[in-house]
Amino acid sequence: MSAERSIKATSMKKVVVLILAFGLCQSHPRTDEDNDKVSQCEGSASCCNICSVTQKMGELGEKVVNLAEKITFLETRLQHAEKEVLELRSLTGGTPQVAFSAALRNSGSGNTGPFNTATPLQYAKVFSNTGNSYNPSTGIFTAMISGMYFFRFSMFNNLAPTPNSVVSLMKNNERLTSVWDTSGTDGNDMGSNAVVIPLKVGDNMYVQLEPNRVVYDDGMNYNTFSGFLLFPM
Repeated sequence: MSAERSIKATSMKKVVVLILAFGLCQSHPRTDEDNDKVSQCEGSASCCNICSVTQKMGELGEKVVNLAEKITFLETRLQHAEKEVLELRSLTGGTPQVAFSAALRNSGSGNTGPFNTATPLQYAKVFSNTGNSYNPSTGIFTAMISGMYFFRFSMFNNLAPTPNSVVSLMKNNERLTSVWDTSGTDGNDMGSNAVVIPLKVGDNMYVQLEPNRVVYDDGMNYNTFSGFLLFPM
């Protein structure tokens, strides 16, 4: 690129010199009388003035050349910047970004449930929701992009003397996988499960609390629901 700048600068300098020479010729036309007095012109005031003007024009020409070099440098910087932007775009590939993670309670502690019918759990404490596909008011994730997704959920109970918790990960009305604990001598149990599944635009994913079951949560955020897009399809 430096060789290209040098060629451009040299060309610009030649153009400036030609313009200056043409201007001098036009502003000071020579006559036969002038030619006769050339030998007498040396050291005269008019010759000094001409030399001064020529010198100033030469300096102006150098400034023009320097300006042309700076413009070329800035053009090169702009080209590099544009290239970097394209490289960054190629790294992301324009892939949509979808990810969310939420916990069951915003504050307080206690049981959620029991309900007479199967009920989607509303994970109200949102840690992240890139793409805004998760709705904390309903607890439902709705796919806005067709692709392969990963989902994980956890369940915790704190019942005494017998735990009684069952939750299921649902795709639309289809049960995919569950976590349950309905018997035992201890009062604190926890489990989790996960799936990788293809979704189409409009498919819904949610965690369902089964009828007559409960889950417990507090500020420790035991019950969570998370998911993200692996890649579009």
